Amino acid sequence: MTSTIKTESHIGGAHRPGRWLALSVLVLAVLLVAVDATVLGLATPFLSEDLRPTGNQLLWIGDVYSFVIAGLLVSMGSLGDRIGRKKLLLIGATAFGALSVLNAYATSPEMMIVARALLGVAGATLMPSTLALIRNLFHDARERSLAIGIWGAMASAGAAVGPVVGGFLLEHFWWGSVFLINLPVMAVLVLVGAKLIPESKNPNPGPWDVPSVALSLVGVIGIVYAVKELASHGLSPDAGVAALLGVAALAWFVRRQLTLPAPLLDMRLFRHRGFSGAVAADLLTILGLSGLVFFLSQFFQLVQGRQPLEAGLAELPAAIGAVTAGLIAGVVARRYSVRSVVAGGLAAVGVSLAVLTTLDQHTGYPLLGATLLVVGVGAGFSFTVTADVILSSVPKEQAGSASAVSETAYELGAALGIAILGSIVTGVYRGFATPAGVPSDVASAAHESLGGAVEASGTLAPGTASALVSSAQEAFVDGLRIAAGVGAAVLLATAVAAWFLLKGQKLEDGVEH
Repeated sequence: MTSTIKTESHIGGAHRPGRWLALSVLVLAVLLVAVDATVLGLATPFLSEDLRPTGNQLLWIGDVYSFVIAGLLVSMGSLGDRIGRKKLLLIGATAFGALSVLNAYATSPEMMIVARALLGVAGATLMPSTLALIRNLFHDARERSLAIGIWGAMASAGAAVGPVVGGFLLEHFWWGSVFLINLPVMAVLVLVGAKLIPESKNPNPGPWDVPSVALSLVGVIGIVYAVKELASHGLSPDAGVAALLGVAALAWFVRRQLTLPAPLLDMRLFRHRGFSGAVAADLLTILGLSGLVFFLSQFFQLVQGRQPLEAGLAELPAAIGAVTAGLIAGVVARRYSVRSVVAGGLAAVGVSLAVLTTLDQHTGYPLLGATLLVVGVGAGFSFTVTADVILSSVPKEQAGSASAVSETAYELGAALGIAILGSIVTGVYRGFATPAGVPSDVASAAHESLGGAVEASGTLAPGTASALVSSAQEAFVDGLRIAAGVGAAVLLATAVAAWFLLKGQKLEDGVEH
């Protein structure tokens, strides 16, 4: 197989037989991760009712998956470069399927948090492997742009399929079933991918540096945990210690990479302005979006009273917009410019989030649907083009590391977004006034989460229950509006930064040899 790959690459890897079929298997892994991330938002009210997590535990269930992925992506991308990206992908997919079962049958908030963390370990092996394999499957720049567009479109399709399928399952089965949908996808990926996907790796990788792995994990998780604690509780000894530990570990990590003959992450990649600008754009964009998306499913269900399937369908315009934009992003960026497509996409998302600052309990769906559609189009253009820029900025041998940096920015942004914007929503929510006549234990449960308030109201007289739920819903929407405003400010600032950082950046043309 190795000799065949080398020969094909030499004579023109752009025409590798079966490359599109191999791509269709690779995007199943993306679908797997995207579906898992989006179904959790729909399942949250049911999970809250069954496991009774506190507000903080609920946030940890939501973001520990992203924390662990963010901490391990660079290490796993580098590991794939060394042992083989196909091998790592198949191992990770198998583990992801097995750990999905553990998530489905979690019996306590603590077990759920641990299961989500372990799922993050498996998830960290999937995303960099898929993008790196695309880099090595498609040597023609235009074909690669289309392949990356399909990759991004399937991630968005997963965001659409997740809520719809999840909503159907939640209406007919228990909340754990939303994790079991990973199993058939994993089975197809492993069985078909083993035959179709060619192996690729760095021919001269050097040893895998375990101290660097530990430093990157401690550094990223320390920083994210500190931000989460600061957002939730303000200055505290725990947050200070975590921040110092995280900064020290990352500084040591960077210093170590600059001295190693075969670093886990080649820091020279960041000297490329297009690479650095694209990574920064990805991180800040998903930061501005993720916290809001996490709570939007709860808004549709617990504030506007939609059933899970209806709530899933309500979020469909965002995915439709992202899929459409992702497929044409490469063509548009070549016709106009990289910076106009990325900055324009980010500005569109920012304006859409600004519109959501007018949200209330009775906002009609036409406005919400149109806003979500524009968010999807803007994000589809931006994420697809930045992924292309990141991959085309590095040699093929470093594709895994570059992909891992891209995905780290994405997952770190998601974790920070849920931590910061989610904590804003939670902080505002907890301040709502409890109506007279509500017992202290019921009031305490109601202040933990909106799902808790809806459940706790079931023990009260109808009039008091209605007043409690109404007050809780109003506070939740107040928090959502503020989070949308913060997200809009972040996105619009990122659009301006992208305009300058990506100046002169172009997508590649032609075939590599």
